[in-house]
Amino acid sequence: MKQYFNLFDFTQKVDYKTEILAGFTVAMTMIPESLSFAILAGFPPLVGLYAAFIMGLITAVFGGRPGMVSGGAGATVIVLIALMKSNGLEYVFAAVALAGVLQIMVGVFKWGKFIRLVPQPVMFGFVNGLAVVIFMSQLKQFKTVVNGETVWLSGSPMFIMLGLVALTIAIVILFPRITKAIPASLVAIIVVFGLVLGLGIQTKTVADIASISGGFPSFHLPNINWNLETLQLIFPYSLIMASVGLTEGLLTLNLVDELTGTKGNGNRECIAQGSANIVNGFFFGMGGCPMIAQTLVNISAGSRARLSGIIASLTILVIILFGAPVIEKLPMAALVGVMFMVAIGTFEWASFRIINKMPKHDIFVGITVAVITIFMHNLALAVLIGVIISALVFAWESAKRIRARKYIDDNGVKHYEIFGPLFFGSTMGFMEKFDVLDDPKEIIIDFKESKIVDMSAIDAVNKITERYAKINKTVRLYHLSDDCRLLLKNANIIVDILEDPTYKVTAD
Repeated sequence: MKQYFNLFDFTQKVDYKTEILAGFTVAMTMIPESLSFAILAGFPPLVGLYAAFIMGLITAVFGGRPGMVSGGAGATVIVLIALMKSNGLEYVFAAVALAGVLQIMVGVFKWGKFIRLVPQPVMFGFVNGLAVVIFMSQLKQFKTVVNGETVWLSGSPMFIMLGLVALTIAIVILFPRITKAIPASLVAIIVVFGLVLGLGIQTKTVADIASISGGFPSFHLPNINWNLETLQLIFPYSLIMASVGLTEGLLTLNLVDELTGTKGNGNRECIAQGSANIVNGFFFGMGGCPMIAQTLVNISAGSRARLSGIIASLTILVIILFGAPVIEKLPMAALVGVMFMVAIGTFEWASFRIINKMPKHDIFVGITVAVITIFMHNLALAVLIGVIISALVFAWESAKRIRARKYIDDNGVKHYEIFGPLFFGSTMGFMEKFDVLDDPKEIIIDFKESKIVDMSAIDAVNKITERYAKINKTVRLYHLSDDCRLLLKNANIIVDILEDPTYKVTAD
């Protein structure tokens, strides 16, 4: 019999059995990713598991919507690699905490809505670039250190590694044809793990990287110099991490909204993410953000509430406390194979199918974002540049749409009916529409199909009225909306606004 209850101020019914099983499934899929991302960045693996526990628990309880899963994600970890190499782990913890503060500010000031400004080509480039980064980052596991130098594996170790990775990938691809009740990645790890232990195969394991034995995460003040110089050092990393985490998180939230037909709270998610990252910074976690792959696993397992995320986080904690001896024997080949499949699943293959249908500037934006992501490992910068390019293209296209219909009525009044938005990009075209010297004594500029958008537009209106005024001609503005009139008033521009008896748009 199904049991239901209300959990943490959400009123939807919760199925205990479904939520608990979904939570166990998510935990098993989070462990290899958290370990792999931590190892990728040069962190102790335990730091990755602490992040999975802390991020998962706090966002599950306080996040913007049920069903989302957060953890130590590669998107945010990649940002911190350079800081780790240059200044060490303590500065990473400080940067993670500062990123949390910035994320809370975004939520408090309700800036999460600006994720809607990210165009689809930018997202294609972002996701594809991230997939390539995840794939390429796994290649380091095919290397070893010999006499202080890092070299590629060769001979039997290389063939064993390749064979186990291929087996992992094959299981992930083929097992869902048998059943989807158990995550294929979990089955692949278990099978490869059992094969290596049963046959005594010598290959790289998690223990070869570092120990994950640990207790409950304790409070730890980052051992750094607390001064302005340190703030200047870590702030750029924190800002990028916060931006990447929020971008990833809000996009994941929108995806879950579409899948479940419900509505999440983006600003609440920002605050929960920030709080979780602050806790990470002071409790040995590498921070993180919502994880798209684990969220999809959770939703596909039937979870629609917060309980599954809580169960997943507590399961990871139990493994940290009691399961380290087993986890340390996990073959790295199994984790690499899973990460390869995560990269393949992350890549937007649909972008290839529609590339010949996309405008050339959208193709350019997508490729630019992907290249920046791959070669600079700066996901926030890649998205920012993509948004800027898209905005400039939009402004250029909109500027070309400004036009005017001209005629002289029976009273000898010259009418200019303006079509298209009047803003900084279209002011030049707007000014060119008027024949100041040859026009009659009275001119009406009709903005029924236009809109004064910014200060450049106001300046253009002011200049054209001044030109007519210098030769004693009267300009009247028609169909100005209240917000346009307010802009003109605030700019101290006085023009003769013609009252509209039909639409009443200028009545005070």
